[in-house]
Amino acid sequence: MKKKYKYIFFRCLAVFCVLGGFFACTSAEERLSPPKSTSEYRMADIEKYTAEDPTRAIHLIMGYRATYGERSRYAQDFSDETAKRLEELEQQAGINMRDAQALALREERWEDAASLARSLSAMGITVENTGAEPEIILSEARAAMEEGSNLKAFLSAVRSHELKPLSLSDLLPFLERAVEQKQRRTAAFFLQAADEATLKGRLGETPAAIPPNLREYAEGRDMVSDMVKGVATVLVDRGFRTERGMTYPDRILGSAFFVDSSGLLITNYHVIASEVDPSYEGYSRMYIRMGDASSPRIRARAVGWDKAMDLALIKADYKSDYVFPVIDRGIPKAGDTIYAIGSPGGLEKTVTQGIVSALGRRFLQLGDVIQIDAAIHPGNSGGPIIDRDGRLVGIAFAGVEQYQGLNFAIPAERLAAALPAMLKGGKAERPWLGLTIAEAGSSSLRAEIIYVAPYTPAWEQKLQEGLIINSINGEKVTAPQGFLIPALQDRLFPARPGELVSLELTDPETGVTERRIIRTASRPEIPLAEAAEKDSKERMAAPLYGMILAPAVGKGFSVSFFVKRVIRGSIADEVGLSEQDPVSIKAFRIEKESGIAFMDISVKKRRSGFIETFMRLPALLDSPDTL
Repeated sequence: MKKKYKYIFFRCLAVFCVLGGFFACTSAEERLSPPKSTSEYRMADIEKYTAEDPTRAIHLIMGYRATYGERSRYAQDFSDETAKRLEELEQQAGINMRDAQALALREERWEDAASLARSLSAMGITVENTGAEPEIILSEARAAMEEGSNLKAFLSAVRSHELKPLSLSDLLPFLERAVEQKQRRTAAFFLQAADEATLKGRLGETPAAIPPNLREYAEGRDMVSDMVKGVATVLVDRGFRTERGMTYPDRILGSAFFVDSSGLLITNYHVIASEVDPSYEGYSRMYIRMGDASSPRIRARAVGWDKAMDLALIKADYKSDYVFPVIDRGIPKAGDTIYAIGSPGGLEKTVTQGIVSALGRRFLQLGDVIQIDAAIHPGNSGGPIIDRDGRLVGIAFAGVEQYQGLNFAIPAERLAAALPAMLKGGKAERPWLGLTIAEAGSSSLRAEIIYVAPYTPAWEQKLQEGLIINSINGEKVTAPQGFLIPALQDRLFPARPGELVSLELTDPETGVTERRIIRTASRPEIPLAEAAEKDSKERMAAPLYGMILAPAVGKGFSVSFFVKRVIRGSIADEVGLSEQDPVSIKAFRIEKESGIAFMDISVKKRRSGFIETFMRLPALLDSPDTL
């Protein structure tokens, strides 16, 4: 007992010594000063980041205005002096960003300079004097070509051309390199761009300025028999697995195709996942094979991967006789004839023919995919889909075995957009705002925010559900039904995490329109899985099931709600829920391994005479409607 009291005595003595030291080192003025308010701490952070991280400072300034501005409940604390100070800090942050961009240009850090150019543009700050994005990306393309990084050079040149059409003198070096590398379709793209430049009379150039040998090669045609030489079989050896006492070889088969003469190939992420997934703990070795089963295996390694797009860039020490174009890509239409090349069941260089069945299928986190009826089987994953002109149309990635002719491909245009991030190496980082979007309206589609995930950039900016996104970075986004959300994602896709993005938002209830500048964060691997761990189950009903709930007076221990709104085409819509239906949530659980969330509810449907029904609603956590 004495030992216990002795222990307590010494603990108390230690606390008094610490407190005594604190008061001895703190002045009377500091001890008597009132504690800082939350707004003062936020202002201190803004002042700190204005010098250290100006894009973060701009994001915090916008968040401060949203929290304490004239339309907030704390508006009485937002003085003219505070408003003036925020304007000064915003101006200084812009100056610091321009200085950082100038330094990046001097040091030839082209990607950093282009990123800052986009952030400055989002703020409405002109960048002609410090470096506009098209010119910076063109400089990056020239530097990459000097280094021999042809794929990066071609991708950057096309991106620059899309932002601002290039002149003939700018295009010719890339045309010459494409011909030198025997990439006919890539040469065809630059030839067409060069012809358009001469027709528009840029710099007074004439068609005669294009050497005849370049034109002749670019206007030629590749045969499918040539293309199969650029397709490889991918084998991932994962050792052995044991099932019911029997041991079997564990092998993954897929396809890949060369996109650069340096030995770079494209395949699907799910084919090579065990090579890069940190949660996989077993044996894994990847090889490619250029011929039949008797051909030698060539060791391959993963360079970069994008799980959200199910794409991976791999490299092997092999010089292919054919390189597929990712520049002059085909934009398919329903009914177009296509060819699939791959290794179904390990039968290498198999060619199948079909048509494009449909566009705009939403099976991946980002963008949409193409539905095709060409025969696709296990082993085809990662193989190229081409059109009659030899243009790359897509990358085979999935099929439904029980439904013959129901197969899917990732569009080639999305591969081209994803490649720059994968070329950097490692996991591709994508930008993220923290929003779930739904298409609203009938006569004219609108992008409505139906959910804001906690602790995300949009949440920090106090964005509210129900707001309509009119434009991103000043570009109004319009698209047919079913294509609006992919179009929004495409606007955000080229940005890097940490860039500033401007949104024009309208409140449909008040008609008030405002502009927000938000700093993007890195996209979580499964965005709604992280959100579900932090948010309430009733709020998760909106992004997962399309069921917007409002509190209602309930009985017993079950939390009770009523359905405020059902999103068209959602799970809630498919099971027949409607507005004003009373709902009680009985259970909600997440299965991360399977990527599914289950919500058990009891509902009294108005359409069924308010007879109580129990339902279990499953939803994929890998939602394609996030931004």
